[in-house]
Amino acid sequence: MLPTLVDSLPSLIGKQSGLPLDELLVRATKVADFCATNAAAIDHNGAFPVEEFELIAKAGLLAAPLQPDLGGLGVGLDASLTCELLMLLKQMGRGNLAVGRLYEGHVNALQLIQTFGTQAQMEAYASDARDRHKIFGVWNAEAEDGVKVHPLEGGRYRLDGSKTFCSGSGFVDRPFVNGPLGDKPWQMCIVPMEAVATVSDPTWWQPSGMRATASFKVDFSGVELDASALIGQPGDYFRQPWLTTGVIRFAAVQLGGAEALFDATRQYLRDLNRTSDPYQQERLGRMAIALESGNLWLHGAAELVQSYAPIFGGHPDQSYQQAEKLVAYANMVRTAIEQICMDVMQLCERSVGTRGLLPPHPMERIIRDLTLYLRQPVFDAALANVGQYALSEASATHSLWSYERSDR
Repeated sequence: MLPTLVDSLPSLIGKQSGLPLDELLVRATKVADFCATNAAAIDHNGAFPVEEFELIAKAGLLAAPLQPDLGGLGVGLDASLTCELLMLLKQMGRGNLAVGRLYEGHVNALQLIQTFGTQAQMEAYASDARDRHKIFGVWNAEAEDGVKVHPLEGGRYRLDGSKTFCSGSGFVDRPFVNGPLGDKPWQMCIVPMEAVATVSDPTWWQPSGMRATASFKVDFSGVELDASALIGQPGDYFRQPWLTTGVIRFAAVQLGGAEALFDATRQYLRDLNRTSDPYQQERLGRMAIALESGNLWLHGAAELVQSYAPIFGGHPDQSYQQAEKLVAYANMVRTAIEQICMDVMQLCERSVGTRGLLPPHPMERIIRDLTLYLRQPVFDAALANVGQYALSEASATHSLWSYERSDR
């Protein structure tokens, strides 16, 4: 199946910046379809979706997050394309949540480079993604032995320590590996993995779900970097609203997984000729309502991001009012979609029973993957942030989450 799909793509590909956006979404759907077909084959610890990312590269999706003057479409940076970005990510999640997780990290990394990087950095890393099909990522989770960045003589820097949950270990070529720079806050660093020596621990990653992300622990001790590998200034990674607003990306991937589960449940009931059962109809109705609610949340987030600034999160050298509103809304989206996914999983389990939750039915894998992927950090803090913002505002409820021109 892979060669046939790959061979069908070159006739569609011209100069990347001239690619119509609707064609990009068509390609994403085709790639997602292959991802769904191949998901069971790579559902084992240490696997990576190699064929899937060959298709993603061939379809122009690795370059799509670059702004047009760098050969992309600006999906992920241009705020007016936020809805298209979220639909693209949702398609990837529908195909395979592991692929969606990895691709979302690539989009995130390119957004950070184009927001905080210099022009020279943007051009160099754009060439890596566009011409050399390098995969980018953001590896920030760590334990007690987290990464530290030490300045050396001659404008170079040395890393010490490890990162955990390094999704795509051994395959992601340009990960962000951030840590405190001396006595300063976290400094964003991009590590050219083929040019350095690191130590990966695959035994650290023995999960029940998301197996194909190869999210190993990686020790970066002794890695030396040029100044050109440092993006932005210390503390930029944690700046708001960029940090929290990005949660809408992984929420879109998660919703795609829930939609895949809905489709699999419907097909299972059709195969058993159970579609006329009123109780099954009621469960599917509730699933459909939940998923449509998730889509409305994504559209609401896209509208708010677009209203806030021309680029995702705004220009870092400009001041914007009401960043708190964008952060709080993103936290609402994350929280609401998590609950939607949990509801869809429970309704699926009640609909199909034990037999439908045994391999090789895809529902068993999707539920494992989605359960693990939903466990994002600081859930309680995210929810509390929504309440804190609502309590601090005197606006009428109907205008609490809308932007007026005077807000900016």
